[in-house]
Amino acid sequence: MKFGAIPVDQAAGAILAHSRRVAGRVLKKGRLLTDADLVLLSAAGVREVVAAKLEPSDVGEDAAATTVAKASQGSGLTMSAAYTGRCNLIADTAGVVFYDERRLVQLNGVDESITVAALSPHDLVRPGQLVATIKIIPFAAPGDAVERCAGLARRGGPLFQVKPVRARPVGLIQTQLDGTKVRVLDKATTVTADRLDALGCELSQELRCAHDEPALAAALTQLRAAGCEFILINGASAIVDRRDVVPAGLEAAGGEVVHFGMPVDPGNLLLLGQLDGFPVLGLPGCARSPKLNGFDWVLQRLLADQPVGPAEIMAMGAGGLLKEIPSRPLPRAEASRALAEPPQAPRVAAVILAAGQSRRMGATNKLLAEVDGKPMVRHAVEAALGSQAAPIIVVTGHEAKRVRPVVDAPGLIFAHNPDFADGLSTSVRVGLGAVPDDCDGAIIMLSDMPQVTADHLNRLIAAFNPTEGRAICVPSWRGKFGNPTLWARRFFDEMRALDGDTGAKHLIGAYSEVVAEVVMESDAVLADVDSPEALAALTDQAD
Repeated sequence: MKFGAIPVDQAAGAILAHSRRVAGRVLKKGRLLTDADLVLLSAAGVREVVAAKLEPSDVGEDAAATTVAKASQGSGLTMSAAYTGRCNLIADTAGVVFYDERRLVQLNGVDESITVAALSPHDLVRPGQLVATIKIIPFAAPGDAVERCAGLARRGGPLFQVKPVRARPVGLIQTQLDGTKVRVLDKATTVTADRLDALGCELSQELRCAHDEPALAAALTQLRAAGCEFILINGASAIVDRRDVVPAGLEAAGGEVVHFGMPVDPGNLLLLGQLDGFPVLGLPGCARSPKLNGFDWVLQRLLADQPVGPAEIMAMGAGGLLKEIPSRPLPRAEASRALAEPPQAPRVAAVILAAGQSRRMGATNKLLAEVDGKPMVRHAVEAALGSQAAPIIVVTGHEAKRVRPVVDAPGLIFAHNPDFADGLSTSVRVGLGAVPDDCDGAIIMLSDMPQVTADHLNRLIAAFNPTEGRAICVPSWRGKFGNPTLWARRFFDEMRALDGDTGAKHLIGAYSEVVAEVVMESDAVLADVDSPEALAALTDQAD
């Protein structure tokens, strides 16, 4: 890649390195300069720009990030579209993150232009949470380095996986000594049930028995006979040796001790065993607390059906000091509240405007006209359903009783606009009113653009990042803005204030500093069907 100052008359096809404001417009960093841009720059007296030009052996930033991300993507993950050289891997299930740290280190050592950052291995994640991000630092990466990284990422199977936590019947045994308080046992039951509930499991049965070997062996046998596939034991006294009451009771029931102790504090006195091939955990005293401890790390991996034995447990020492110490003054509960939420993929709704009267089409309701074998409005709905947007909101109005049946699908939200005759703005208002409070933004889709696909929507979502100044994402083709457009929640109030048959295009100009132009690979984002001639041309093209 060549980088540096380039005369404007030689900069066609170069990538702009720094944003420039010219004649009231902002040409943003990363823009592929067109002949029209160069005319604009020359007219403004700009003689040279700092830009990058790719060489034949280079791979552009988005293509390079996508290649490495695809090779890295394993089960339990979805992949975002690439934007500005970044491609994210996102959990699509609740589970545990697995990857080979050594392979990740090797990948990051291939070339400084290619970086992969990830959560810690074995972190517990929920759907929508970011697991890894692939970022190309400059505007391109050497092609051979991209291929080497992709090879490392797929060697022996994709680098990253999220293993789902599998629900199963879990039993709890609590032993008692003279003086054991019932309220302490009750609290431990509640804490255990809550811990399991957070993992999608249910505490199926609890037994309380004397703190001796025969009683414990009988309780273990009873829970296995009841179908429990995972048994937890809270001993009235801490386990201090392999020959103590809890391990001895497990062996008396026909089970075995697999490992005792772990290099995690709190959690040192954990016992791992098995009975009839099913896991049994003798819990450390800290398991009675909801705070994170070594028991959680073992529980999560076992519920994700991953092997946990002596080697795995003894490897948990790195990062295993969870105990509050003077250099960590906040109690864990307070510290967890002080920390930011784990990184999430943006929550973006899709609002499909399907309420219009299509006056220019005459007597025909264009939304019901067939394009490529299905009603036009169905194309918009299927694009949204196939994308990473959620939820999908369909705003109906004119001939709602005819429109709704042709698009109805599981998961859709319908919002009716009784004032559809008053123009587009009323449908925008109704649609935004149906967007859930936990959504960060919404894509406003026109239902008369049947060539817009899920990929177009995903590219907008990939670009969307209000904290980095990309709060309005607009698709473009050869320098011309099109639709659909993604808006951050901060603009919803102004969009609701619109009147008549106008959209929110004026806001794009008013807030140009936070507009991200997302260059598309076809003119689909410009092609709306607003006349019989346009419909006929589209139908002929499909044929």
